[in-house]
Amino acid sequence: MPMADKPPVKPDKEVIMHGSSGLRKMFTIAAAATLFAAFLAADETTDKVDKLFAQWDKTTSPGAALAVVRDGRIIYKRGYGMAKIEDGIVMTTDKIFDIGSVSKQFTATCIVMLVRDGKVSLDDNVRKYIPELPDYGMPITIRHLLHHTSGLRDYNALLELAGFRDDSDCPNVDEALDVICRQKKLNYPVGEEYSYTNTGYFLLGQIVERVSGKSLNAFAQEHIFKPLGMEHTLFQEDHTQIIRNRATGYDPAGQGFKLDMSNWDETGDGNVYTSVEDLYLWDQSFYNGKLGKDVMDMLHTTGTLSNGKKIEYAFGLVVTEYKGLKVVEHGGSWAGFRAGIVRFPEEQFSVICLANLGTMDPSGLAFKVADIYLAGKLKEPEKKEEKKAEAVAVPEKDLAPLVGNYQDAKFWGWLEIDLKDGKLLAGTGRRDRVLVPIGPMTFEMRTPATSVRLEFKPAAGGRP
Repeated sequence: MPMADKPPVKPDKEVIMHGSSGLRKMFTIAAAATLFAAFLAADETTDKVDKLFAQWDKTTSPGAALAVVRDGRIIYKRGYGMAKIEDGIVMTTDKIFDIGSVSKQFTATCIVMLVRDGKVSLDDNVRKYIPELPDYGMPITIRHLLHHTSGLRDYNALLELAGFRDDSDCPNVDEALDVICRQKKLNYPVGEEYSYTNTGYFLLGQIVERVSGKSLNAFAQEHIFKPLGMEHTLFQEDHTQIIRNRATGYDPAGQGFKLDMSNWDETGDGNVYTSVEDLYLWDQSFYNGKLGKDVMDMLHTTGTLSNGKKIEYAFGLVVTEYKGLKVVEHGGSWAGFRAGIVRFPEEQFSVICLANLGTMDPSGLAFKVADIYLAGKLKEPEKKEEKKAEAVAVPEKDLAPLVGNYQDAKFWGWLEIDLKDGKLLAGTGRRDRVLVPIGPMTFEMRTPATSVRLEFKPAAGGRP
């Protein structure tokens, strides 16, 4: 059954009644009718929310935990689906999840507290604390790491290129540092671009540990989790650690599911385990000032590129706009877990959604929940009619030479192009998408939400 914390309906002011009992009965009936109407409205709203999660809300599927927060209170919370399918344990809002990159805001908070205490500066050269990092000709600062503008390559991809398998190997912190420090070049000059990378926040976690002399978890427990009463939250520094009340992560497999749990021990960029109920306490710290208003304000400071262009990424948070309202949010994805927190500060409204299925999109679901609760305050964007390019016929003999594996020369991502039934297919993640020809060497990969244009250019300089 849904668990709802519904605030009682109160009159705008206290009414002191005198006179006949009939008059008092009229007031009583009116109050009861108002209360009943409020509960009906709440039920209609929560029914709409429940429908968003209906496809997972069964005993044969992983699911999610949800908390909706308004004016300092959880007004609706519920678990959907199963926390552990194999043990028949249903999902509840006290279950613990790996929140992936949502962890970054906690690492950023640890750094801000060191800045506040005068132990580090945002403009310090990272090599002051991690001297083994190569000198790339210009300093990479702590600020660059926070805003993903360092140019450093993602260490997860580097470990995989080095032969580590994300589903069976257990790279340790020293091995992660080693592959980072072996890089002789950056993806781009420091500060010139924004490129999301886990390396920066992993290094920030290392800086916290080297400056404080404590593990990242011990520092966060002392300065964040315990002061806020987040008793079920931690940075997991050992993947063999037992975490009580933890949900199991899953991925689809055939007609069912398979286990997908993390076995990597690096922290800073991820590895926080928590519940939606603990994250509610974190969400409220942005209003109640328990960690210091200066700390929370700094977390919202967005980055600036070398050319003066502003970016939306702040300190482990993305500060942007959604349908006319300011929104502060971040998503997380690791192993069979997904996470999303969406906060509308001007409305004192937040949605926290944690999932234990790798194909769910908690951030997208959180925004849909916000659409329901903030319906009267959100402005739908004007729909622009975009004329799609007309498809053209390209002979199969001209398509065949385009088949192969393509690598992004800048960020090293791979795209597999195949030919089937006279159509080019692009492999993206777990699925293939048809490439619609709109010219002899130009194609569009179309989805319901958007389209991506691919142009095959002639080889140059002896390159394939």
